[in-house]
Amino acid sequence: MVDRLVLGCGELCRGIITDIRDWQGDLMVIDPDERAVDHLRDVSVNAEVGDITDPDAIGDRGVDPDVIVVLTEYRPRATAAAHAAREAYPGAHLLSLPGETGDYTQIPAVVDGVISPGGLLLDELDERYFAAEPDRLAKLRDTLRVMDGTLTICTHDNPDPDALGAALALRAIAKRFSVPAKICYFGDITHQENRAFVNLLDVDLEALADPAEFEADHLALVDHSRPGVNDQLASETPVDIVIDHHPPSELPEASFVDVRSDVGATSTLLVDYLRGYSIDVATEVATGLLYGIRVDTRDFGRETTERDFEAAAWLLPRADLDALVRIESPSLSPTTLETIGEAVRKRHVADGVLTTCVGMIQSRDSLAQAADRLLGLEDVTVTVVYGYTDDTVHLSGRARGGTADLGQVFRQAFGDLGSAGGHESMAGAQLSLGIFQALGDERVQTQLTEIVEEQIEGRLRAALKDLDANVA
Repeated sequence: MVDRLVLGCGELCRGIITDIRDWQGDLMVIDPDERAVDHLRDVSVNAEVGDITDPDAIGDRGVDPDVIVVLTEYRPRATAAAHAAREAYPGAHLLSLPGETGDYTQIPAVVDGVISPGGLLLDELDERYFAAEPDRLAKLRDTLRVMDGTLTICTHDNPDPDALGAALALRAIAKRFSVPAKICYFGDITHQENRAFVNLLDVDLEALADPAEFEADHLALVDHSRPGVNDQLASETPVDIVIDHHPPSELPEASFVDVRSDVGATSTLLVDYLRGYSIDVATEVATGLLYGIRVDTRDFGRETTERDFEAAAWLLPRADLDALVRIESPSLSPTTLETIGEAVRKRHVADGVLTTCVGMIQSRDSLAQAADRLLGLEDVTVTVVYGYTDDTVHLSGRARGGTADLGQVFRQAFGDLGSAGGHESMAGAQLSLGIFQALGDERVQTQLTEIVEEQIEGRLRAALKDLDANVA
């Protein structure tokens, strides 16, 4: 089986073909010039003579490539070859040079990615295209191309920078394949930095209010993976696309699913697709993705991988760094300051675990900010800050690296009561307040906080104890 197919082999191709030859997977080159083919065979390259603009000539080779690269510099021939390749192999990932003028508007829509001529070519034709990555690129492309209508990209409730950055990127990818898309969310954006993110980058978002009225031609979930879990969608809502970096309890059902927990941010995964499709990334998209990676990895100090660094390095020259500074330096609202103060006053610390109930809250995001700040206290390795609205108890947890798998702790402690999960060093949960009210129906309402504290802290410490026992 041939995995990689190269169409056309002029001077540029002959200069790098021996490098391409040694990469993973079988290779075939087709070129109309018999002398070029003879030269390739002399250096042990599998090459055949053929008309690269004829789909029958390309397809009648007994091969099934997953990557096709058009390496002829002459634009009319490259365009014809691209159309022929797409007709012959509709499922392959198709790459092309931009042509002599470098005008990307001349690239036909059937091409999935554009590669640079010259010294950058070998860097671009690397393991991203000559390993397993093309499978995901082709699958997402095919999922988008069959859509008829608008793609609704739904973040989790009260979206954070990683969710917003990933949504911006997926909208740009949808546009690449002529699919109209919009970004939606339930809840509120109350965190000061998140509001600054939306305002400074002029992010076009639609706030959803009534889950019963939600409708979508097609639906994508970013930075979470199941409808009804950390969003207000009905659990049976059909989903087309899921891209997330949180480890799920079970994989979701969708036409396209990319759930990988081996990176520090969902935004990192989206950078792979932007690069793979050679999308000219807008400044606001690059800025949003870079900020999303920085926030979810806590400035590359938490659960950071080599791919997060690589994605950030690629985004850096494309982002608005001045806007990033303004996003990261917003004013602290009185509500958030009050929540942090209440968390400090009511904290309980035992064996390095700080828990604190702040009672009734106006902003869920203030819990996360309090959990972050309290983690800086001396001898504290885990913080869990929680409070409640009229109908829901919200919890936000943070842990120093290597202390505990906080996501697993939250799932074990609260998974049977509502939505709970997260990462090793960051977790959250949303639990129905009615559960706790039922537990204390013989007590007066003023004792509700006491009831919540008893249940939350008892379950949390039991889960931490079980984790320690399993580790030991």
